[in-house]
Amino acid sequence: MKTADIRKLPTKELATKSNELREEIVSLKRRISLGEVDNARLVRHKRKDLARVLTVLGEQLSKEVK
Repeated sequence: MKTADIRKLPTKELATKSNELREEIVSLKRRISLGEVDNARLVRHKRKDLARVLTVLGEQLSKEVK
């Protein structure tokens, strides 16, 4: 997911997207521990996506407060 695409989303969608990414990360970690997923780098990519979403969400919330 690219940052430019994330910036186009409204605040409510960013909040739901962050919750979805958190659930996906937990699910991936569980599936990796069970041996269902071979590619452990997926967790890294999801975590970076989550960080991008949270950064943009924080920026948007700080703009709304001002």
